[in-house]
Amino acid sequence: MKNKIIETGKLLWDKGLVTGFNGNISYRLDDDTILITATGTCLGYLKLADIVTLNLKTGEVIGEGKASSERFMHTEVYKNFPDIKAVVHTHPTYTNGFFLNNETLEPKTFEAKFYLGTVKSLPQSTPSVTAMGPVVKELKASNIVVLRNHGVVAMGPDLFYAFVLIQELEEQTKVELVNVHYKSQRQPGDMALAVSPSTLPSDAALNTKAPQGNHQTQTKKYKLFSKDQIEEIVRLVNGDAQMQELGSKTAMNMDLAVCLQETGDIYSFKFENGRITKTGRDDKAEFLITANESIWRAVFNREIDPFVATTQKKMNLRGDFARISKWYAPCSRIFQLWTKVPVE
Repeated sequence: MKNKIIETGKLLWDKGLVTGFNGNISYRLDDDTILITATGTCLGYLKLADIVTLNLKTGEVIGEGKASSERFMHTEVYKNFPDIKAVVHTHPTYTNGFFLNNETLEPKTFEAKFYLGTVKSLPQSTPSVTAMGPVVKELKASNIVVLRNHGVVAMGPDLFYAFVLIQELEEQTKVELVNVHYKSQRQPGDMALAVSPSTLPSDAALNTKAPQGNHQTQTKKYKLFSKDQIEEIVRLVNGDAQMQELGSKTAMNMDLAVCLQETGDIYSFKFENGRITKTGRDDKAEFLITANESIWRAVFNREIDPFVATTQKKMNLRGDFARISKWYAPCSRIFQLWTKVPVE
């Protein structure tokens, strides 16, 4: 694993995602131990001696070496996310530059929408991270967060996954900066070079007149995975004209089931051209989305995007992702409507 950390550091260096002596990498060996790069090391030229072993619970070095000054940040991530195996922290140039004047980034390409979602940033006022509460909160919604005037923190099931998140974010900031520059150079009346894909409705669109029937959706809260919650979801989906249009255009015919991990409770939905024609408890549905209670609550309370949660492994999708992605637009609309059914 020390060699894997060395390889990751070299990869970050070669791709221009780390410079000088900034950045640090860690990996969880077991419940009590992590490996972490030493303070004052260059990630592009790491040696075995530059990686130290740290007791996760006490924060003390096991053996020789002096751990990174960001060791507190790394240990707190592992303590709060038991399934996470790797943490990477770097100071990528374009990302840092973009977030000097922006608090969030909305990716423009579909791949980045899936893997990053909306990237948020937090204010950072110290050279090393000392206040981990806000960082942990954001990492519950996404596996990557930006610390303004500082850098990026990414976590994942392995080192390469964390690297890819940072690389994807750096590329998206470049795309955004090119996009902004192009817009600033265009003259009135110029024809755009390309037509962007049709955009999904904004949250504001959800505040339009609700379907006829029960009008308590704005205030009433439902017990998670209760019969009442499921019935209200079906009512909203089937009563939404935009959903029916998207479902019809994409021929959305599929069986989708959702599962609460702690209890194993399953609810399934049969879609015919975007309309729910049958509900049940079919655990053999073509697509099954499983997550724990905290993640489902975050979905229903608009705190996390389910597509991003799936690609970042916060939710587990059983089924062919390539097949379900052709229904990206109506599925996104469904999840938007689901947030109109808040949970207790």
